Amino acid sequence: MKIAIIGLGNMGAPMAANLAKAGHSVTGYDMADVTINGVSMAATSAEAATGQDVVITMLPNGAILRSVAAEVLPAMQAGAALVDCSTVDVDSARSVSEEAAAKGIHFVDAPVSGGVGGAEGGTLTFMAGGTPEGFAIAEPLFEIMGQKAVHCGDAGAGQAAKVCNNMILGITMIGTCEAFALADKLGLDRQKMFDVVSTSSGYSWTMNAYCPAPGVGPKSPSDNDYKPGFAAELMLKDLRLSQQAAASADADTPLGQAATALYEQFVESEDGMGMDFSAMLPRFEKRGRG
Repeated sequence: MKIAIIGLGNMGAPMAANLAKAGHSVTGYDMADVTINGVSMAATSAEAATGQDVVITMLPNGAILRSVAAEVLPAMQAGAALVDCSTVDVDSARSVSEEAAAKGIHFVDAPVSGGVGGAEGGTLTFMAGGTPEGFAIAEPLFEIMGQKAVHCGDAGAGQAAKVCNNMILGITMIGTCEAFALADKLGLDRQKMFDVVSTSSGYSWTMNAYCPAPGVGPKSPSDNDYKPGFAAELMLKDLRLSQQAAASADADTPLGQAATALYEQFVESEDGMGMDFSAMLPRFEKRGRG
């Protein structure tokens, strides 16, 4: 396939490299000066998109997605696919889908899970929304860039799945950190706490696979001074998107709201910026009831 990738940051660059390694013709564009083996660079996003079978975007937010879509859709041919792998608001995904459909272009919203390590290793999970035809075009590329792709439904369904998943993740991490901080104050050994909870009804991914307590459970960012595997500010972004979606859908999400407020305080008023999202544990350790 002839593919363009627009947005060659920490995620987009290794995704482009993996597609090029697999033998596809890959053209890239980024506002920064980027060099990637096997990827030819274009001067503009419209130039990158011209004549391509698939255009993949990996961008910071919905406003930038809408702006880039306005540039690339006129340059794309009918029957091509625009595949957005960014994590953006559901409304932006649906709006760009409508614009693409009006030009005879398939749109797939396909946010990812797996972080930079997953992008580099080709082990990402893609949560995709869009038409079956659009998903069928993108699926062979998902197989190169990732290990799993789920077609979640119509346009916006991929973003909906991502924000729902990450709302659960943020809420669960806070609960896990609160419990460890409480265990400390009750004099319960952290390893004993892990041994019980990880095999009991408190079992969760944040406890069993990504434990926020250093030296407990499998190796995680807590064992590396909370250097981010998934940064707290990115969790805050996703939680804000969940609450934006909840407001749009008139959904009652009190724990989602509370998690958003806590990560907002942690990132913007405390020392959470640049820390892993599991660094909520040392935050709670330092605090009392008041």
